[in-house]
Parts: sequence; C-alpha cells; structure tokens
Amino acid sequence: VQLQASGGGLVQAGGSLRLSCAASGSIFSINSMGWYRQVPGSERELVATITSGGSTNYADSVTGRCTISLDSAKKTVDLQMNSLKPEDTAVYYCHAHLRPNGWGAQLRDYWGQGTLVTVSS
Repeated sequence: VQLQASGGGLVQAGGSLRLSCAASGSIFSINSMGWYRQVPGSERELVATITSGGSTNYADSVTGRCTISLDSAKKTVDLQMNSLKPEDTAVYYCHAHLRPNGWGAQLRDYWGQGTLVTVSS
C-alpha cells in the first residue's frame, strides 16, 4: 500500500491550495483518511480527517478555512485550504487507516511521503 500526496507549494498569505492524496495497492477497505502537518522541532499534528462514512474532524486552527473530502471509490482524499496564513507553513502528510487485502489482515496506519506547503507573508 502506498500513499502519494501532491499539491504543495508556495503561496502568499490569503491564498489557497488544494492537496491531494491517492492510496494505491492491495486495499480491502478504508476506514479513514486525513492530513497531518509538521514543522521542524515540533510534533506532527492533525489538520483534518474524514471517515468512510463522511464524518470529519478539523483542528481548531484550520476550522472554517479548510475542507476535507474523500472519494472512497478512487481512494483519494483532498484538502482544500483557503485563507492560508504563514503559520500554516509545514510539511503536510497524508494518512490512511485501512485494511489491506489478505486473510486476517488488520486495520493499520499508512503515511505518505509529505508535501511542503509554504505560505509567505
């Protein structure tokens, strides 16, 4: 199973970016997908998650500015980020909690490689 993230880049404060992540490989089912971010010297923190049933959870810092969406059929999760602030600058990681194919396979966590978002003031 692999997670391939894309969409990071440099944007001015107040601008928008859309991050996308595609899960590929031998996947039986997806429980949830989401985005986390990390800045050097800090722990990775939740940005937003979404379950296969459509329930969402956002960090307080991005509520009202970000929207997460999941396409279960395509196994993709997108994060639309608006009104970006310099403090949103971080490496953004795609996450999936899923069950791979295979007899007895258990739900487990997978991480993408990270995509850098830089917001200039």
